[in-house]
Amino acid sequence: MDAIVKYFPDLTARQREQFAAMLPLYEEWNSQINVISRRDMEHFYEHHVLHSLAIAKVMPFKPMCEVLDVGTGGGFPGVPLAVMFPDARFTLVDSIGKKIKVVSDVIDRLGLSHAKALQIRAEQLDGEFDFVVSRAVTALPEFVPWVKGKISKTQYHPLRNGILYLKGGDLKAELFPFRHKVRTWDIAEFFDGEWFETKKVIHLPLS
Repeated sequence: MDAIVKYFPDLTARQREQFAAMLPLYEEWNSQINVISRRDMEHFYEHHVLHSLAIAKVMPFKPMCEVLDVGTGGGFPGVPLAVMFPDARFTLVDSIGKKIKVVSDVIDRLGLSHAKALQIRAEQLDGEFDFVVSRAVTALPEFVPWVKGKISKTQYHPLRNGILYLKGGDLKAELFPFRHKVRTWDIAEFFDGEWFETKKVIHLPLS
């Protein structure tokens, strides 16, 4: 929790309360359903919350921005981003029902009225979004077709509408098909810690 405040010192009191409440909520759920690996819970704020918020360093979502989190799993990156941007609107989707049960409860108990969680595949979802966010669900060439027709053509952010993807490792081959459009940021530029050294935020415009 200290790391969140360190890198985002302008949080409101309400946001600080919401971030602080996340750990006990996930600990409670993790005792029933293995949403996050037990070992990883020791690094909950660094590996899950702060990692998710790397997107906030790249793209401050404007009010009424529509954001879709595909393959949200336990609610990442969507839940931390929804806390960070209370005036944007978030739809978190996953095909696994027990994960959406957890995410729905977390959203409700954190008071994130501008977010919703749905058990559905991205390809089956109706509507348009300004940005699609996700955390290493699959290789980007496989991911893009799932969401290609769901990006709004109305632009009002510094980056063009499209995908904001969190992934690590050697991405040269994976990003090669998009080499003329894609942009990457090293998360280690935003946050300290060995864990972030190979991790990136990827932006791929699709509008």
